[in-house]
Amino acid sequence: METPNVESNDETLKQLLHEAFDNQIPNFGSYNLVAAAGTSGSAGLKVIGFRPEPAELILCPLNPRTLLPTERAVSVNNTNISHVALVRDGGYEVGTSTGRVYRFNVPAKLSLNIPGASEATAGGLLAQDDDAAEFADFMNSLMDHLDPGFPTAS
Repeated sequence: METPNVESNDETLKQLLHEAFDNQIPNFGSYNLVAAAGTSGSAGLKVIGFRPEPAELILCPLNPRTLLPTERAVSVNNTNISHVALVRDGGYEVGTSTGRVYRFNVPAKLSLNIPGASEATAGGLLAQDDDAAEFADFMNSLMDHLDPGFPTAS
């Protein structure tokens, strides 16, 4: 039995996540992307675009089987952000002025299925070590900007 090419699967997953994000966002090139696993009331897979200037997050919920968007992407920026917090499990909570709250983790590695792949090659490991570290720096900066006391949600 042939072992799937892990590097090839990583590139395929990154391409699929980019396509899901890029199809919804007109200026998609100005964002760095990470995949996130939702927790609590916002469970599910998300691709998150982020940029420091102007500070903004774009949350794009995805179907984990198809890696296609399940709803319109949501922009969170200075006009609608209510709070950002580091939660006890090491993840993040982001709230908007409309009352929507998103909780998610951005792991360095995330196991995902590649849609349409054969059973032997469907499993993929998305490696986003550098991107996850860059996202953590971005979120720390955002939290410091919004509240220098660095909030922690329970």
